[in-house]
Amino acid sequence: MSAGEGKASGRNARRIAAFAVARWLASKEFPADLLPDGPDRAFVQDVVYTAIRRLRPLRRVLGELLAKWPKGELEALLYVGAAQVLYMPDVPDYAAVNETVEAAKACPNRSVAKVVNGVLHSLIRNRAAVEASLAAAPLEERESFPTELVRRWTARFGAADAERLCRLFNEPAETYLARKDGSFTVLERGERVRDVSGYAEGDFIVQDPGTALAVELLAPQPGDAVLDACAAPGGKTVQIAWRGASVTACEVNPVRRRRLVENLRRTGFDGSVAVVASLDEAPCPFDKALADVPCSNTGVFRRRPDARWNWSPEKLASLVSLQAEILDKAAARLASGGLLVYSTCSIEPEENGGQVEAFLARHREFRLDRMEESLPFKTGHDGAFAAAMVKI
Repeated sequence: MSAGEGKASGRNARRIAAFAVARWLASKEFPADLLPDGPDRAFVQDVVYTAIRRLRPLRRVLGELLAKWPKGELEALLYVGAAQVLYMPDVPDYAAVNETVEAAKACPNRSVAKVVNGVLHSLIRNRAAVEASLAAAPLEERESFPTELVRRWTARFGAADAERLCRLFNEPAETYLARKDGSFTVLERGERVRDVSGYAEGDFIVQDPGTALAVELLAPQPGDAVLDACAAPGGKTVQIAWRGASVTACEVNPVRRRRLVENLRRTGFDGSVAVVASLDEAPCPFDKALADVPCSNTGVFRRRPDARWNWSPEKLASLVSLQAEILDKAAARLASGGLLVYSTCSIEPEENGGQVEAFLARHREFRLDRMEESLPFKTGHDGAFAAAMVKI
């Protein structure tokens, strides 16, 4: 079955995608959690992620074709259709239009299908002018990012690398599998993780090579007592346990904690890794601690297309405050001579080097050992940061 046909278990795949987009617009839930399993899940995900990723130029283009801005299912269907026409060249125009119109016919309001049909045909007729207009737009509009975030990147990296970063973040992310021997392999496009040989046996976990920075700096050894302060979904926890360390994994969010437990169970560590809901419950002292803290996710926009729309200076400041709190609590649970590794999947200096500098100013009993950073436009992997600090 081709992507152009877009049928999933007898249901129109565009209808499923539009429902997910509408849910996301209303709730800002994680898009991955809105995707049902089915034979066309990969195609539905491509449509949903493309619509969310390209939201800003899609709004601009559709706004020029509509007399009144739509809401609800019509808005979502137009995003879904326009995303295919403008940003999914493997989908033929006839399939993008016909299948999206068929999806619209399921709406109670019969005029929705007519509007979708008219707007998408108009978009196709005027595609050359639309694409020329977008090509001449500022970087943040053309590549679909918050203006202030692009200005920050341009000031820090320069215009050329800021554009490279934006373009890279608009490419679909590869899925990497981290294996027990420390190697990483790429999942074949369209292949489900659960169908890979060794999944049930726990031979691998889903993890980008950029995340290896933190585990390498932690350098867990057999017999080390290690605290994983923000453990879910468990990728780094498992990598630490694979190296023979005794791990206590902390996760305050009950939903994420369940995912952590599931991953520990699949990889055979559900009986050997202690799981706690609060750092206050973690026995101490520990030889080593990893604080892989909640962050703005600016390093993983390829696999988290929605995260760009959650970014704001206010949210960033709130995260920096939370990160400092977690760092302080993790530091208090380290033995003298212990190693504290702080890591994020952010590329923002306030969350990375700035956070480490502030921590060392508060804690004179720690010294910086080493810092590492992965910038996507240099490494080709996710953005990540890690710093190792020794308790004197």
